[in-house]
Amino acid sequence: MESTIGFLHETRQTKYPLAYDLQEPFRWIIDTTVISCIEEKKFNQKDFFRMDNYVLRLKPEAVKKYLEIIREKFNSSVTYYGKSYHWDTIIQLKTQELAKFILGKTKEIDFSNPSPYLANVDEKKFKERILSLSTSQARKIGIRKNTLWHLKERAKEKKSLKTYSKVSKKLAIN
Repeated sequence: MESTIGFLHETRQTKYPLAYDLQEPFRWIIDTTVISCIEEKKFNQKDFFRMDNYVLRLKPEAVKKYLEIIREKFNSSVTYYGKSYHWDTIIQLKTQELAKFILGKTKEIDFSNPSPYLANVDEKKFKERILSLSTSQARKIGIRKNTLWHLKERAKEKKSLKTYSKVSKKLAIN
């Protein structure tokens, strides 16, 4: 495959536009990681330094911390065609699919599958509420012990948490 020819990025923008084109469908991994670091306050003011032009940069220790967080994200699992893969493997598989498409071995390519699971802040709070709930607290709001156990098991998973509307109302966060 010729890396100096791209689909989205022009040759004059960079020497290897194809590499940048392959990054685009997975840019969300970096974006959502930055957003979650901000939401979860993983970095503070001491983790940054100001450049002469007033641009903020991460200090080397903070960069190492951020790279570890990114590494965890790339090593998280996703189901693709019935099997569990890490995102770094998905990127490799999608690159191979693109090569087959360019060579005419397949008629179409789909970069929307697998789709990422992106938990929103409300769902995180909902899961935290479930995980922090004691048996006696659950009993007071009308949730049985075995239901609480199943809720906690599902709240630990990285996929979306679905509950019956009655249970959701009992667990509502104001």
